[in-house]
Amino acid sequence: MAVVATLSDNETPRASIQPLVDLVAPGMADVNELILSKAGSNVDLIPEIAKHLISSGGKRLRPMLTLAFADMFGYQGSGHVILAASVEFMHTATLLHDDVVDESDMRRGKLAARKLWGNQASVLVGDYLLGQAFKMMVDTGSLEALRILSEASAIIAEGEVLQLGASKNIETTEAEYLRVIEAKTAALFAAAAEVGPEIAGQNDVMRKAARTYGLELGYAFQMVDDALDYGGSSADLGKDVGDDFREGKITLPVVLAVARGTDQDRAFWKRCMEGDNVTDDDLAEAIELLKKFDAIAETVQRARTYGDNALKALDQLPACAHTDALADAVAFCIARVS
Repeated sequence: MAVVATLSDNETPRASIQPLVDLVAPGMADVNELILSKAGSNVDLIPEIAKHLISSGGKRLRPMLTLAFADMFGYQGSGHVILAASVEFMHTATLLHDDVVDESDMRRGKLAARKLWGNQASVLVGDYLLGQAFKMMVDTGSLEALRILSEASAIIAEGEVLQLGASKNIETTEAEYLRVIEAKTAALFAAAAEVGPEIAGQNDVMRKAARTYGLELGYAFQMVDDALDYGGSSADLGKDVGDDFREGKITLPVVLAVARGTDQDRAFWKRCMEGDNVTDDDLAEAIELLKKFDAIAETVQRARTYGDNALKALDQLPACAHTDALADAVAFCIARVS
């Protein structure tokens, strides 16, 4: 079994995703080729919008997890490539839908598809990509992989509705926030990881370890993103700093700051989260309050804890280059905000 250092150890894993990228490079070349072919359609607008987002960057971390966990167990075949492409299509579809729901202007440093082609086209192309994802899952012949990913798709949709209910509500609790990010982010990380050992014919112990790794990494990844919205840069985020604040999203830094603030502070958060015309000065004040109550730093620390949980899950898996690279990927996700 693998023995992996924790993020708090003196000798922490390298904060680089490159070892993982290098290990799965052959499979990712096939995934990228499959993605481009399956994004095609006789309806010109569909590949135009799909390729705008697919080609705009992104680390492709989720499909890399699928490939890495399948490769770890010596899988021979093309099923892991098909499932990895399905995972990326699911993720791309959620981005298209998210930007419409959130009324976002930027995605991965470019104008969001909805700003270029409109909300209706973005939603419908997202639906098309989801349909293609499920068609590809069927092609693998694995009913269990189909179950894992289809369940994740339903959970992601539930997460969108949960976030909609929590939006602009400063009474949102930490437990409610965790439910949202588990559904919206961690569920797909978990499914992407689990289908790797599943397609490789591994037992429940290996599948559970992979799923736990993905789930905990997903929590950590989202918490770092939420911290970056107030403490990062547009280059880090691929969108404008403070977008969550302007959209009234109640993320963990805000939950912590509201709980620790005065009545006057709570009145500020209520006005800003519920209002539609927050200013740059409001954002600056919000950041100062978050720093005052250590809300950003504590969010990052919580992310580290979830990252450590992901590393512990790797201890149950075979010691190999893949477990080392997956540990490096955890450190990389946390280091984005360091």
